[in-house]
Amino acid sequence: QVHLVESGGGLVQAGGSLRLSCEASEGTFSSYKIGWFRQAPGNEREFVAATTQSGGTRYYADSVKGRAFIDRDNDKKSVYLQINSLKSEDTAVYYCGARFFGSVYEGDRYDYWGQGTQVTVSS
Repeated sequence: QVHLVESGGGLVQAGGSLRLSCEASEGTFSSYKIGWFRQAPGNEREFVAATTQSGGTRYYADSVKGRAFIDRDNDKKSVYLQINSLKSEDTAVYYCGARFFGSVYEGDRYDYWGQGTQVTVSS
């Protein structure tokens, strides 16, 4: 059992930056890959970024490559997602999830999810 809580969302201007946090409690946090997904109204949930258990490998969706950076601190049981040069199309609810084994891209196969944090980018 891993309980995940996202934070750091809010209203930002296009071109600005946000740093989202995913904090975990319970379970063995370092045993899980952590991914970030987002879902905008009317859209499917889409992969944004992920990192492996040690944080040694990072994955990014094409939509955020060059603008996003994911990192994790297993001592603090936290994963962070920095997104720079925010665009209106980044507006969505952002969720972090934990997956023990398997592809980080398969959002329907994650073991645990947080409640989400809203990111709204105004233009």
